[in-house]
Order: sequence, then structure tokens, then C-alpha cells
Amino acid sequence: MAASRSRAAPRGGAELWAALAWLLVSLGVVWAGRDLGIGEVAAPGSGFLLFWAGLLMAGFSVAILWTAVTQGSPPIAALWAGTRWRKVVLTIASLAVYAAILDGVGFLPATIPLMLVLLRGVDPVRWRVALPVAILSTVGIWWVLKRLLHIQLPAGAFGIG
Repeated sequence: MAASRSRAAPRGGAELWAALAWLLVSLGVVWAGRDLGIGEVAAPGSGFLLFWAGLLMAGFSVAILWTAVTQGSPPIAALWAGTRWRKVVLTIASLAVYAAILDGVGFLPATIPLMLVLLRGVDPVRWRVALPVAILSTVGIWWVLKRLLHIQLPAGAFGIG
């Protein structure tokens, strides 16, 4: 007599819903790429990369969906367990303020304080590390964008940028 194995009932959860959402997004990307025109490998159209990237995304989504259905996944509530909400709100608020003041103040004077808030508030580092990192990374990005790539950045009221 063959021993019957009890198999866990297929169940969904966080991975199931995430896979379904990404599958919908990837199908939208495939559709947009097809609308733009795929072309051929020798002469790719505007939507060539979008189409194939969307198909790749869809493949990954289906793989995760299959795993979530056959093996189960943690519940959606498990995604939010241990979330540091104060840091999430701080990040969103600081990015909203940054977006609001960027044009008026300019790239450099707006980005340095943003970097300081993120470096000190999200995952705190010492001031003697945060200050040089904020200044040097912002100036470095500004130099690459403005001087090397010739990208117009908001100069703001101070004319810096």
C-alpha cells in the first residue's frame, strides 16, 4: 500500500499579490513596446527594448507566481512587520520638501540639506561623516551632470547649479 503524503494546500500571500501586480505591469510594458514597434534584431524599433524587457519581467513574475501558488508565501502583514514608520515618513516628507524647493533654491543648496537629513535621519551616521559625504557627493554629482554631461540643473534664486 502506497503511503500518501499530505501536501500543504496551495496558498497565496505577499508574493502571490506582488507577482500578480508585476505581471500586470510587465504586460503593460510589453503592450507599450508592441505599440511603439518592435522592429527586428538588425533594425530594432522604438519599442524593441521595452517589449523584450517586459517579456523578461513577465517571465520572472510567472516564476514567482508559480512558487507562491505551489509553496505558499508569508502573509501580506509580514511585509510590514518591523517597519520603522518614522523613518519612512521622514524620507517621504524630505523628498516632498526637496521637490517643492528644488527649482526655487537650486540643485546644490537643496540637495546638500536633503543628503544631510537622509544620512542623519534614516540610518544615522556621525556628523563628521555625514557632512563631507553630503557635500562631496552632491558636488560630485553636480560636476558630472553639469560639466561632463552638460545637463541643465536648476540654478534657483542663488544662481548655483
